[in-house]
Formats: sequence, structure tokens, C-alpha cells
Amino acid sequence: GALYSRKFTIDGEQISLQVQDTPFVSLEEDTDSICCQEQINRSIYWADGFVFVYSITDYESFRLLRPLHQHIRRIHPHANIPLLLMANKGDLLRARQVPCREGLQLAAELGGTHCEVSARESCEGVRDAFQQLCQELSRSCGGCNGEKRRGLHLVRPKSPNMQDLKRRLKQALTSKGKSGTAL
Repeated sequence: GALYSRKFTIDGEQISLQVQDTPFVSLEEDTDSICCQEQINRSIYWADGFVFVYSITDYESFRLLRPLHQHIRRIHPHANIPLLLMANKGDLLRARQVPCREGLQLAAELGGTHCEVSARESCEGVRDAFQQLCQELSRSCGGCNGEKRRGLHLVRPKSPNMQDLKRRLKQALTSKGKSGTAL
């Protein structure tokens, strides 16, 4: 899946958003379990929020959401990670297979929010949905400034301090120089 990165401002705060498109998730035959690549599991592990996109014209894409949520819950059993169910193809009402009320019910059951959009007619609905999710992430994370994940309390790796790196490099070079002259 592709990784998309964007930066924008919400409530005066600069947000860096990375969206990992996770294709190739499918239901295993004759079960309600999902089959996905390890790359998707890694994306799930580090995600701060989830957007489940399904087509209102494809009931199978909707049917995949509950098992996918259960899979995420196995990876994050105690985390309260924001979730958005996004019903796409809202412009194809005559081909609708998933009633809006079912999407709303599933969102309530999974503890998320629901929106119905048409990416074809307007990207504004999609943008607004992502902004809503980012605002929810910002509220749930509070003052953590990206240092800790909610629920998991994992410290994210910090980028090294350049002054510290220069100091260590200088120490390493001077100690090599001294040991070379002592030989």
C-alpha cells in the first residue's frame, strides 16, 4: 500500500498526517477472520487513528469492517484509538447496497464516527472527515506532543540531538587519534 503524507494546520497547531493505504485485506474463506499482509499489521501497530473506507455499492467491502476492527483490537487490546467509518461513492445512490443506517449502527457499535462522502463529486467531504479525525486525535492525545501513544504508553524514538552527535563523533575521533599514536 502507498503512504501519503500531508501537513496542515488544525486549531493553530501544525499537524503531520501520514495515511497508509492498506490494500489486500480480505476475509478468509468460510470465516469472519481477515487475511492481511505483515506490512498491514505494522501499519496497524503504529497507527494513531483509523479510517475504514467502504463503498456503499459493495456490501462485501462493508462486511470486512467488523473483522478488521477485531483484528486491530487484538493488536491494541486496551487502546482508545479514534475510528472513522467513511462510506464512499455517495453519488451512486441507485446502486446502493449498504444502507446509511447500517453504517451508522456499525460506527456506534465500534465506538467511531460515520460519514458518507462522494470523492468523485467533491474532495471537501473527504478532507473534512480527515480533519475531524485529526481533531479527535489531538483531543485524545492532549499534551503528549507525539511523545507517547494513548493507551500503549510507548515512547516514540526521538531524533538525535545534533550537538550530542557532533560531541560523540569528536570524542570517537580524538580517542582513535590518541590510541593510534600510543601504538
